Amino acid sequence: MHIFAVANQKGGVGKTTTTVNLAAALALQGQRTLLVDLDPQGNATMGCGVDKRTLAHSVYHVLLGLSELAATRVASPAATFPARFDVLPANRDLAGAEVEMVSLDRRETRLKAALGEHRSDYDFVLIDCPPSLSLLTLNGLCAAHGVIIPMQCEYYALEGLSDLVNTIKKVHANLNRELRIIGLLRVMFDPRSTLSRQVSDQLEQHFGDKVFSTLVPRNVRLAEAPSYGLPGVVFDRTAKGAQAYLAFAAEMVERVRNWKETL
Repeated sequence: MHIFAVANQKGGVGKTTTTVNLAAALALQGQRTLLVDLDPQGNATMGCGVDKRTLAHSVYHVLLGLSELAATRVASPAATFPARFDVLPANRDLAGAEVEMVSLDRRETRLKAALGEHRSDYDFVLIDCPPSLSLLTLNGLCAAHGVIIPMQCEYYALEGLSDLVNTIKKVHANLNRELRIIGLLRVMFDPRSTLSRQVSDQLEQHFGDKVFSTLVPRNVRLAEAPSYGLPGVVFDRTAKGAQAYLAFAAEMVERVRNWKETL
């Protein structure tokens, strides 16, 4: 089981879009996949077609030890077939988890412990982290083997990236020795923009093969998909954005395969 946190301390960079579409694209490739929504907004949950307003239990209950993961996860709706995957959903309850977890033992590793009991259930676990360095994000980073960083090719994104890299280094040094940056995914890319091309080139020069070769373009169909409760790769598989995420899933599988061979 490979566990990846999708994280960026800057908001609005496509974390949730990336997590949902990568989960569905991996499922289309036959990978057993679990999406963990760690954001109290519950956007990934809704984007998978799961109604966060009707949940009896959520990741909140799992983190606090009030429910087992097996009893809390739900399958993405039949409409996503054949790209069905499991979801550990979130809603507003999760906003209170940070305060309640402060007094708990091993508060940074509650998610890791819950996932550890299901190692044989999944090939990939994707964790959608909130856009801040919180106890929830820390749980995601402590549970993960690696971090996928979606980012726009613009100036402010570069500034936020340095903060995130420092955070990952600290978590690696103090809490999770397995954690590493798996790769940077360039999203909402506009090839007509000189700035986009310049920032993309800078990323490749600085991070080398840590930058995924896949480029996810700005795409209206990807933006429309969540309102239908569907991943973009299911809503319109022929759209350029969907095609990019399908290519990204193939690249992820290949990168993990090469990663295992070098261990």
